[in-house]
Amino acid sequence: MKELPARLNALREKAKQGRDPACPDETFSFLLETAAKIGAERMLEIGAAEGLTSVAFSLCTGGQATAIERDGERAARMREHVREFGVADKITVLEGDAGEILPMLGGEYDLIFLDGPKVQYRRYFPDCKRLLAAGGYLLSDDVLLFGWVRGEPPKKRRMLVEHIREYLALLTDDPDFETEILQLGEGLAVSRKIR
Repeated sequence: MKELPARLNALREKAKQGRDPACPDETFSFLLETAAKIGAERMLEIGAAEGLTSVAFSLCTGGQATAIERDGERAARMREHVREFGVADKITVLEGDAGEILPMLGGEYDLIFLDGPKVQYRRYFPDCKRLLAAGGYLLSDDVLLFGWVRGEPPKKRRMLVEHIREYLALLTDDPDFETEILQLGEGLAVSRKIR
């Protein structure tokens, strides 16, 4: 796997200090290693923030990425990063609500990284399944949330945790997927589409 530019690593470090930090290093590494292992040529990132994961994917694999981000300021920074790292021809930036954008997408993706609003994971799942190629991977981030999903959440977070539990039940009960939950970051559901 190619070494990432120091500038990209520095941007990731800066993002980790922000209100909406980049995914943890171990999750980031796992995603890139999985992409390399399966020879991923197309990735879809939902909740792309500043696009650093999509940029890294394209730099490491030479593949194409579609990155969805609802927040206009983050999407603007993503466009800057895409230009800065010379991958404007490899990354499609889609600004808007993923729930509205996903139904309009076609084609197949080898890897989908789901890191948007957790309460929407269930809503996004049918489109993720439709868009994922057989043998591809759906990586769903933050599915354990500080241990709350497998334990007792704070009262204010019970509805959010219930949404995530329902999403995990959808994933694990779907016969078209093999799913395991890894203790990476705040939990990563790794789902391989077997048919």
